[in-house]
Amino acid sequence: MQYFSARHSVFYAVIVLTGLFIFLAVEFSPVWLAGALVFGALSVRGIIDLVQTRQAIRRNYPVIGNMRYFFESIRPEMRQYFFESDTEKLPFSRTDRSLVYQRAKKQADKRPFGTQGDVYQTSFEWINHSLEPIEPGNSDFRIQVGGPACTQPYSLSVLNISAMSFGALSGNAVLALNKGAAMGNFAHDSGEGGISRYHLEHGGDLIWNIGSGYFGCRDSEGNFSEERFAERARTTNVKMIEIKLSQGAKPGHGGMLPGAKVTPEIAAARGVPVGIDCNSPPRHSAFTTPIELLEFIARLRELSGGKPVGFKLAIGHPWEWFAIAKAMLKTGITPDFIVVDGAEGGTGAAPVEFVDHVGTPLREALRLVHNTLVGIGLREQVKIGASGKIITAFDMARTLALGADWCNSARGFMFAVGCIQAQTCHTGKCPTGVATQDPRRQKALVVEDKSRRVANFHHNTLDALAELLAAAGLRHPQELRPHHIAKRIASGEIRVLSALFPDLEKGELLTGKFRSSIYRTAWPMAQAESFAPLYSLSAALSGNTATIMAGEGVAGEESRTTDVPG
Repeated sequence: MQYFSARHSVFYAVIVLTGLFIFLAVEFSPVWLAGALVFGALSVRGIIDLVQTRQAIRRNYPVIGNMRYFFESIRPEMRQYFFESDTEKLPFSRTDRSLVYQRAKKQADKRPFGTQGDVYQTSFEWINHSLEPIEPGNSDFRIQVGGPACTQPYSLSVLNISAMSFGALSGNAVLALNKGAAMGNFAHDSGEGGISRYHLEHGGDLIWNIGSGYFGCRDSEGNFSEERFAERARTTNVKMIEIKLSQGAKPGHGGMLPGAKVTPEIAAARGVPVGIDCNSPPRHSAFTTPIELLEFIARLRELSGGKPVGFKLAIGHPWEWFAIAKAMLKTGITPDFIVVDGAEGGTGAAPVEFVDHVGTPLREALRLVHNTLVGIGLREQVKIGASGKIITAFDMARTLALGADWCNSARGFMFAVGCIQAQTCHTGKCPTGVATQDPRRQKALVVEDKSRRVANFHHNTLDALAELLAAAGLRHPQELRPHHIAKRIASGEIRVLSALFPDLEKGELLTGKFRSSIYRTAWPMAQAESFAPLYSLSAALSGNTATIMAGEGVAGEESRTTDVPG
């Protein structure tokens, strides 16, 4: 009985009507054959929908699913008279989504008749071209990730699949993403849900994301297990290890996967019991201070056999990030990389308040991390990745210009495997089989077809980036600087990003002379021994730090700065 799904009700109806009209034609009049032919044709259409492998909607919704493609075909005309513009972002515009679909399917991605954007609108951005452009070269842009303590550095593409867990994504979606990554020679972040069999089947390079639940490397009590970590980390597929401190979708928020959803496959990937509630705490238990975090990184690097180890974070309290920077100086331990996740990022469902009002947007967060590393003289040792609504080659160019070494995209690759932004990810009723554990729904997502689209989207986006760079007279994304990107900040007023996000000089923070207010205010508050500030922000802003510190029994200015050389 379970086979007779409500999703197929229209298909069942046309079959019944076909039989009814045949009966009427035989018993009463051949006139009824016209109806039999119509509904017979629809029945054949439904059978074709069920067996075809190109379109997930039609496989999940035979007959009626074709209406989506019909309405999509007339959408430009309907939109022109009734609906939104192509550039309206909800949260991704139709223009952005169409571009991904075109590049994933290797269709023409050119646009006639000029831009649809308002180039005089506040916040409009562009890349400044050169009067001495060059020919676009090889678009397989790569960077080497691995600091002085890393013995197995990794050559990483500048565009990779951002963290999305099996469980949030279907098994078929993970298979398609990983196979696409293998075909295109780029990396696939596992997400904090652990490395499932779907991540391993096609041999794509993996960035193992380890969150506070330590899925795949935990003991029976949920604590970090060195033995289980070392066993997984030394496998060939795992190229880098990423400790997730926080994420853009819901920074500072834990999660609970109800036991009813902990299937045998999810339990195997996460290393938890089947059918038991699975908790992801809001904070880590393996470390509690910035120094302990860096010691944990060094230990993971050793246990993995020298592979690159870093962490991912969304910026919140700036003094907490500064505390990690000071811990690098005090211990001499540096991560091999840091991934900065903007507040606009995130594929998973989260409370509305967290989605809209928690965390620092990517551009400001990225610039803070980049400048801090420059200011303490460690930028060359630590690579920076960035994620948060990165879809187009221009999104990449702007992000790389602000200081990133590479970009991660989650929703871009979701679009490539068929996501239509239905925004039902948290319901288990994803119409394309991308974000669901329903075996019948995810069966509609055909791995062989969608994996090619993943590889195509990656390749064609990097080709577009190569063309942008060539127009600016550049050969590699690492040559991009903030002055290459301009932004309209008001009518008749334009700034290059280097004016909006000034550079720090190498080692500048070590001198104790702070040109920027955020460093002047928050850097002295940070301490390597704790994520807690030495005194309150209110005290810093009011200039009463000495009084409040004395009242709280905290040492004076001299002792506060002893952990920063120079």
